[in-house]
Amino acid sequence: MGMGILIAGTALLFLALALSISLGAADIELKTVWDTIFHFNPELVNHQIILELRIPRVIGAAIVGACFAVAGALMQGMTRNPLADSGLLGLNAGAAFMLAVCFAFFPGLSYTYVILFSFVGAAMGAGIVYGIGSLSENGLTPIRLVLAGAAVSALLGALSEGVALYYEIGQDLAFWYAGGVSGTTWEQLKVVAPWLCIAIVGAIVLSRSITILSLGEEVAIGLGENMGKVKLLSAIIILILAGAAVSVVGAVSFVGLMVPHLARWLVGHDYRWIIPTSAVLGALLVVLADLVARMINPPYETPIGALIALLGVPFFLYLARKGGGQI
Repeated sequence: MGMGILIAGTALLFLALALSISLGAADIELKTVWDTIFHFNPELVNHQIILELRIPRVIGAAIVGACFAVAGALMQGMTRNPLADSGLLGLNAGAAFMLAVCFAFFPGLSYTYVILFSFVGAAMGAGIVYGIGSLSENGLTPIRLVLAGAAVSALLGALSEGVALYYEIGQDLAFWYAGGVSGTTWEQLKVVAPWLCIAIVGAIVLSRSITILSLGEEVAIGLGENMGKVKLLSAIIILILAGAAVSVVGAVSFVGLMVPHLARWLVGHDYRWIIPTSAVLGALLVVLADLVARMINPPYETPIGALIALLGVPFFLYLARKGGGQI
């Protein structure tokens, strides 16, 4: 069952990639896309558009979607929190805040350092959220953690806006605030793709341990699982996935919330299937969202973060009502 879902999802992803490359402000035939990939002619304008603009854009969308979804799956399995998502728990806002600091105080840094700033910001956001959420005598609950995430995200967002206004870098940050992949370049992908591919592979390697951890700490200890090691490695992978993804697409939320639940519904509760399925479905979701964003009001683009939120907010409310926990 899991393999069939994975194969079908991968086939749909390749179809969505082809359509996303073909459709846009200027529609291009799929045959031209094929010719560009295998018989590139630099003298043809359509070939230049496909190679330099469309392909890096859709690859970036697919990678980012996979990263947010896998990060969400890891967070939900590790914390046993059905509402866990990098956007809801402060990682995305922390990464975006550090991007504002980077642009304000260290302009002209290479993209590699921008990614490192994103990692630090994601870790800072997550640390503050978990610290605040743990202050209660009753400990962490899913809803309390999300409320702490919302408060910290609002604070970091306000600080980012303040930095942007004072240092007049609002235009530079507008792309990340809106959420989009229109500015993705081959240079960015060359820097970020190896990190993200390694992180996704690492998540798949840890998937068996995450499955055991999702059963509860007592069960994991009884089965001889080293929880501290698994949690540390998972946290590092989540920070890499969320930090690098935000540096490419901006602070897009709800991908990591919705997709793992859909994957779990399709393939069961074994994270050896949930994580790769989440990667494929997350990539498919963001690629389709980017395609719709370009088609709603051409030649203008709608932020993909807003489109995904139209699905994510009702889904979040449904989960919270169904059993997200009590405050």
